[in-house]
Amino acid sequence: MPESYHVDAYKVEGKIDYDQFAKQYGLKPIDPELTKRLEKYTGPLHFLLRRNIVFAHRELDWILNEYEKGNPFYLYTGRGTSKGMHLGHLMPFMLAKWLQDKFGVEIYIQIPDEEKYLAKKDIDMSLDEIHSMAMDNVLDIIALGFKPAKTKIFFDTNYANTMYKNAVRVAKHITFSTVKDAFGFTNESNIGLLFYTAMQAVPAFLKSVEVGHNVPCLIPLAIDQDVHFRVARDVLGKLGYYKPSIIYTKFLPGLDGTSKMSSSEGGNTIYLDDPPEVVKKKVFRALTGQQATAELQKKYGGDPDKCMVCQYYRYFFEPNDKKLEAIFKAERNGTLLAGEHKAALADTINKFLKEHRRKKERAREKLDKFIVSD
Repeated sequence: MPESYHVDAYKVEGKIDYDQFAKQYGLKPIDPELTKRLEKYTGPLHFLLRRNIVFAHRELDWILNEYEKGNPFYLYTGRGTSKGMHLGHLMPFMLAKWLQDKFGVEIYIQIPDEEKYLAKKDIDMSLDEIHSMAMDNVLDIIALGFKPAKTKIFFDTNYANTMYKNAVRVAKHITFSTVKDAFGFTNESNIGLLFYTAMQAVPAFLKSVEVGHNVPCLIPLAIDQDVHFRVARDVLGKLGYYKPSIIYTKFLPGLDGTSKMSSSEGGNTIYLDDPPEVVKKKVFRALTGQQATAELQKKYGGDPDKCMVCQYYRYFFEPNDKKLEAIFKAERNGTLLAGEHKAALADTINKFLKEHRRKKERAREKLDKFIVSD
């Protein structure tokens, strides 16, 4: 991988070349033929698919083949615990929720509350404290509108009887050398992390275990989690299960133009609990593609591809393609100036967050309809 960027489950750095990443790890583009097949069942595609933000896959065509044979798939995704979720964390769940609605399928959502405890040396928190933090993350996920009857959410520490037995079956086929090379672990890495990828593999075949026959699994995820499933896919065939299919989303960029909105870069990240004045302050510091002065912007126009305000509409806040093109056109021809552009985006984000928090509070009443445990 070029030195300009680095992507794995525990570190993302630099400007990501998504095409190069796909080529290196054998991902296939979601081409027009595949999108036409999807549209046959979904109608108009989600804007993340239309705009190539969901950009690559492993065996999505096979999933559709099985669906057409009357062998429906289920969805699996997850959320590594964080103190506060940000906008970028929601994107794979937005896609998963759309897929659940369009195909009427179940989704398994794994909450690896032990992973944060194992992975972050600088976090002085107990497992119980991290579990409470994870519960807040679950509320943010439920707020997106998942269907309780078709959604199963489980914490690794509360679903251990089910998870551990199956993880052991996976772990037997993963060598220390494989995990060390895949994740860059060193002699200082704790043994919990060495086992974790076996736990993450389990939901990809758990439905098959439960029903007693193979069920296809489709996983929406961002590319930093692919390393887990490159390892898992090699193992599951040996255990007699289908390899999971995967669709990949790009990262929501940071407000400064970096490739990934990051929890560790708070000034360039919009958290779901940011108050309105903080959102506005962050957005007004965002990188734009505009000229140095209003006069030059009016004369020469700007570059929407470099403008994070435009890109936030593209990635998240403007699902209507015609309205999005109007925003891009106004940036190009100089009629939209940075101040009004940023003010409008800040207002849009704050309206979204206000509504999301309202739905999150209502989700507290429905937790027991989503969460399963041993």
